[in-house]
Formats: sequence, C-alpha cells, structure tokens
Amino acid sequence: MEVILLERVEKLGLMGDVVNVKPGYARNYLLPKNKAISATATNKKQFENKRNEYEATNLETKNEAENIGKKLDGNLVTMVRQAGENGNLYGSVNARDVADGLVEIGFNVNRIQISLERPIKTVGLHPIKVALHPEVVVTVTANVARSEDEAKLQEKTGEAIIAAESETENLVTAVLAEADARETMQKQNPQDEQKDPEEDLEEKSEETTDIDITLEN
Repeated sequence: MEVILLERVEKLGLMGDVVNVKPGYARNYLLPKNKAISATATNKKQFENKRNEYEATNLETKNEAENIGKKLDGNLVTMVRQAGENGNLYGSVNARDVADGLVEIGFNVNRIQISLERPIKTVGLHPIKVALHPEVVVTVTANVARSEDEAKLQEKTGEAIIAAESETENLVTAVLAEADARETMQKQNPQDEQKDPEEDLEEKSEETTDIDITLEN
C-alpha cells in the first residue's frame, strides 16, 4: 500500500515521501496517528497544495520538542522493584513503567515515545531513548533498584548493586558516611584564598635577601 508521509518516520522516509508499506502497518499505525495519508491522486495534489502548511506545523512541533528535550535529556527515573541476590527482577520494567515514571517527575510522555527493545529485567542504570518528535530524541536513565537506598548508591557509583541485601545495607552506610565525612572536612577546612603571584614573588625575594645578609655577617 502506498502512502504519503506527513512527517519523518524512522527507517521509512521523510515528509512528502511516497512509500510502499504493508496495509496493516498503514491502517493500524501510520494513518490513525496522522503520520501519513493514502497516496491517491487526490491526496497527492492536496499534499502539494498544503506542503508549506505541513512544513510550518512540523517546524513548530519540532521547536516545542527541542525545548522540552533540553529539560528532559539526562534525567534519572528511579524504580524500586523486587529482585533476587543475582540482580534479576521478579518481573520487569516496560515502556509504560518508564513513561509513568517520567510523568511523575513532570514530563508528559506516553509509552509510544519510549524506545525500549525489550523489558528491563535486571537492577542497574539503563539508558533509554525518548522520541519527543521524529527529529528530536533524548536519553533518560532508568535507575532500577531493590530499595531507595540502593538506588541512591547506584546513582552515586554509576554501578548496579547486586550484592545480598545485608551486604548492600553495609555498603550503602559506608558510602554515605564517607560522603558526609568528606563534606564535613570541606566545611571545616575551606581552601585558603590564593595569593597574588606578584605578591608571592616579592615575599620570596625578601626571604632570599634576608638569608644573604645573614650569611655575610
């Protein structure tokens, strides 16, 4: 079945392209999502007459997506799930779960925009692509862990926490304690203000002069 694309469709073509697709794909996805129209003679003529309008609309939605993308890109979505000691989940995290997580932190995203080849079945940090527009794709990270503490530790270390629960609790406590101690030391020992290089040279010069005088006496 031939259709005219009304926007860029990945692995298919750009706006205005006439492409041949399976009837089911066209009827169930491209046409109802307004991503394409049937490539009839009437529609081809109508598209050419409205091409400028389609392009203007596409540019407007692209600009909106780019503005949202600047805020969304790089965000972390924490998901607490039950898992065994080997890190395998008792279940999985799917595209809908990721979309719901993004909605909870203030982004209006639906599961169709989430690019997830297969459900997530292990704890850890999982990068995920989000298509805000056919030409605007950003990356978020699903932080899947067995508890909020493990999620914080994974975020801090950048590594999946697969140890047994008792070992994890000890590790979390140690890492957080170390971070608190480091912060306390920084507050107690603020860095001295850097001296002007010229003043420093003058001081060294005076010290050298004093030493020379002492040697002569």
